[in-house]
This record gives sequence, C-alpha cells and structure tokens, in this order.
Amino acid sequence: MMSEANVGQTVDIIVPDIGDAEDVEVIEILVSAGDQVAVDDSLITLESDKASMEVPAASAGVIESINVSVGDQVRSGAVIGKMSVLNTAADEPASNTTTDNSTSTGSDDVTAAERAAGEADSSAAAPSADTATSSVESPATTTVASSTSTTDQSAGQSATPVSTQHAASPTAHISDEKMRKAHASPGVRRYARELGADLSLVSGKGPKGRILKTDIKAYIKKAMEGMSSPYGISGGGASSGTGIPPIPEIDFSKFGDIERVELSRINKLTATNLHRAWLNVPMVTHHDAADITEMEAFRQQLKQEQREADPKVTGLAFHMKTLVATLKAFPRVNSSMSGDGQSLIQKNYYHIGIAVDTPAGLVVPVFRDVDRKSIFELATEMADVSTRARKKRLKPDEMQGASMTISSLGGIGGTAFTPIVNPPEVAILGITRASQQPVWNGDSFEPRLMCPLDLSYDHRVVDGAEAARFMAYYIKTISDIKRLLL
Repeated sequence: MMSEANVGQTVDIIVPDIGDAEDVEVIEILVSAGDQVAVDDSLITLESDKASMEVPAASAGVIESINVSVGDQVRSGAVIGKMSVLNTAADEPASNTTTDNSTSTGSDDVTAAERAAGEADSSAAAPSADTATSSVESPATTTVASSTSTTDQSAGQSATPVSTQHAASPTAHISDEKMRKAHASPGVRRYARELGADLSLVSGKGPKGRILKTDIKAYIKKAMEGMSSPYGISGGGASSGTGIPPIPEIDFSKFGDIERVELSRINKLTATNLHRAWLNVPMVTHHDAADITEMEAFRQQLKQEQREADPKVTGLAFHMKTLVATLKAFPRVNSSMSGDGQSLIQKNYYHIGIAVDTPAGLVVPVFRDVDRKSIFELATEMADVSTRARKKRLKPDEMQGASMTISSLGGIGGTAFTPIVNPPEVAILGITRASQQPVWNGDSFEPRLMCPLDLSYDHRVVDGAEAARFMAYYIKTISDIKRLLL
C-alpha cells in the first residue's frame, strides 16, 4: 500500500471519448474502493452493440469510490468514480494526464493482423460480425463532469398495460440476467416488467438496436396473436420471432456427463449479428482462385531487403490494395442499400475491414483510405492495430465504416469457405491458404502458387455476372501486381 504522503489530490474518473456511442452499458466493474491501481489498469468494462471497451486508469493511485453499477448506462464525459492519484513529482500535477498506449512491434513478433493474411506463415481469422473488444483511454481530471442520465428514446404515449393472462404468460420464463443485458433504457425496462415482456426476445428498432416502448408493444401484440399458432413466439424458447419453429430443448444429461459453458457477451452479439445478416441478406458465394506466384516472389524480395526495424509486409497488404483497385472498377460493390431498399448509397471512399482473430475474440478493424496508402504504410498500420487489438485498445469508431471486408482462414487450411456478408456492406472477400498446384501453360504443366478466393455478395445489389467480372478483374490484378501502378 502507498503511504499518505505519496497520495495526491482526488480527481474524478470520467468516461472518455467512446466514438458515436451515446449510452453504453456497464457490464463489469473490476475495482472497488480502496484498491490500488497502476497506469493502464482496467477499471470497468463497457459494452455497446458494437464493441466491448475496458476503461483504464490514466494515473496510478487509490480508488476512493465507483459510483456506477453493472447494468447502468453511461456516455462520454460521465463521472464513474473518484480516485486519489499518486504524486510522481512535487512540481508536477497529477491531473490531466494521458497515456500513450502505442507499443512497438519487434521483428519476431507475429501480429494478429499478420496471422489473418492468407499465406503459409500466417494464422487465422474468420468472418466476423461488426463487433469488437476494445479499450479506451481514460483521462483523470479535476473538473467535475455532469452526470448524464439515460432517457427513454421512444416517442408517443405509453401503452395501456395488458392485463390478460395470455399477454403475461412469457413472465414465468424471463431471465433476470438476460433482461439486465438487453439494450434498453431503465424506463423501457420498467415498462417491460410491468407488461411481463421478456426483453431478451424483443427486437429493438431504435438507434443501434435499442429497444423502445413501441418495440415492446409490437412484441406483446405478436405474442398474443401467436398463442394459437404452433410457430408463434414462445416464452423462454429459442424462437427469434421470425416465424421459424424453435429447436426443441434437449436434456443432454440423460446421454452422459455434460458441462454447461456460458457464451461471452461478444459471442452472443456476434451470433445475433450473423443470424440477422443470414436472415435478411440473400447471399451467394462465388469461388475462384488467383495465381499469386509473382506477388509472393516480390514479397519475399522485399522481405530480404528490409531492415530489422522495418514493418513486416504480408500478402494481406497486397490483397487490400488489389481490392481497392477492383472496387474502383466496380463501384456498385462499394455501396450500401438504403434503409427503405429503394436506392443505393454510393461510397467515394475506400475503407477496408480486416477480420482478425484475437484472444478476446474476432474483431474487424477498419483501415481507412487504403487507396492513399503504400504497402509499407499499410504494414505499419497493421502492426499497430493488431498490437492494440490484443490489448483491447481499439475504439468503436475504428471498427465502423468499411467499404468491404476481407476475411482469411490463413494457415489453418481448407480450399474454400462461405464468408457471411456484414451489412451494411454488400460483399465480403474470403481468402484461404495458397498452395503449389500444376497449371497448364499451353505447352506443359508448371508449378504455380494458387490462392483460393471466395466472394460472398448481396444478390439484391450484385448479380452473378457482375460478381464474376469483379473476381476476374481482382484475379488479373493480384496475379500481375504491376497493374496496381496503373
């Protein structure tokens, strides 16, 4: 424990900039009053519909109080507690400090982004929903920030409580834990409890999937209508309200010894997002292969010429540049469908998402303006991003706004797979491990390094012929990387 002489002034612990997330749920409190913390020790964990974020201490000191609880909603600037900071020098103030979380990557450090590349020395990443695990820097300040309360975002008058026995019959199956984790304000939660609605079964139509009172009314109405239908909503069951009959509950213990392993919140969010995409997007996958013999030879040449301090260039950087060139040639693929489904939103920027496997789960950091960056700049950025991804230092806005995503199975193996499109994007490129194969050159067979490619696309936006032309252009470019100079 530190002595009183070492403890300086008391400062507020505030929620730092967390991107465009307005109200984020506190899902875990990692410290309590009296705990001694060092710089960058995590204090609490926040989670939005996009990311899980750890708020670290910006200064060493002692926690005086934490004034939030699990389940509370907070936003940028909200005070979450107080701490006494450690005096590091008599003439230096301990407040208003920030910590540089950047970490250099040595030449022998294999990064998570590099492991996502589709080459022999890489590991694996898989198709990921738009979720992430991240952390944000937490400033300590002597200025007391006003607490922000969560308001009910629903409009209109409150619904009349449904007093029928049928409307309340989901009530006996409601899980307190699932209710607590639902994306809804305290007022909406109270409203749901009054009506006996299980929030874990309610689909939110508010901003970022927030559950509104109107969503609860719609759920109650559908529940009442479905009571006489074998495919209706059943309280506590696995049905998602899509009209699809749920998978029956099975007692596996009667077959032998079992163990129940709870899914993490990120796993649950990923599953929800992927399931939503699968149900809403008519997806088709085009399978092909590219000859990357010349590209790999050039990459190996760069590797030999590089100094020890230079960033490691992986094949993924070449795939990113090739994808941008192909998107420029096929702008329809660099678009998103409008909410009403009546038009396309054409994007004039080229941001590429990369599905990366980390110890905390799959994340999809977005590399912005790839068309303006060199291979070496992308290699440097990938090293930085992968380091911060492993330390949960990615912010939510670093995982948004992709034109298209690349997902690679890397060195695990396989010859093809079907990545799931991540809406609002309309396509995703899958890459599996390249291998030497005999290719007929017109006179004889010769060994060539062939890389399997898989393009999944939203058939409402991209038809089969355009997808085939897209891949033909991509393959032609990646097979002759000099074309990237054109």
